[in-house]
Amino acid sequence: MTIRNAPSGTHSPPPDDQDGADHIEQRLLAAAAEIVATRGTRGLSVTEAARAAGVSRPTVYRRWESADDVLRALIAHRMQQVITAVGPRAADRAAIVDKVVRFGDLFHADRLFGRLLDTEPEVFTRYAFQRIGRSQRVVLEWLAANITAAQQGGTVRAGSATDMAVMVLLVSQSAVLSHKTVTTVIEVGALRTELAHALDGYLRP
Repeated sequence: MTIRNAPSGTHSPPPDDQDGADHIEQRLLAAAAEIVATRGTRGLSVTEAARAAGVSRPTVYRRWESADDVLRALIAHRMQQVITAVGPRAADRAAIVDKVVRFGDLFHADRLFGRLLDTEPEVFTRYAFQRIGRSQRVVLEWLAANITAAQQGGTVRAGSATDMAVMVLLVSQSAVLSHKTVTTVIEVGALRTELAHALDGYLRP
């Protein structure tokens, strides 16, 4: 993946910024997703993202400083999309477990994440294990909110929802990222069942 420094000097906003900041950012993320899904992260550069989105390079640099920043934003954005697809906040422990397992299913089905898991798993090592990044914080906030709601209903044990969210993330993240390896010795359905048991036992009062 090519990393370039932002160009020096000041720039007047080009016409492609007049469509609205949110719309431009969505176009850029969609373009970056297509590049990564078809060519991998090595095909992603600020120049390629700008060209694919039909905007100027300064437009990209006003949002992100490098292609690495674009990739981080893209992963966080797709994580949020998967969370949205999982559905509304869980009201009890059973629903939390179901949603976490379903998150894993949707994660593997996602074209972008599927490509990265198959061809560049080191991307997740870099962004998931070396530090808590934006994408993981999105998931942690979602988990903590669900755990808090279930605690209020009495189906999840007392304790710090944030601390429990971290542990649920670690367990489920391991299952998701090790999926390709472990399914050589355990069937996919059995892996889902065992993950559900592990999460249910951990959260149970």
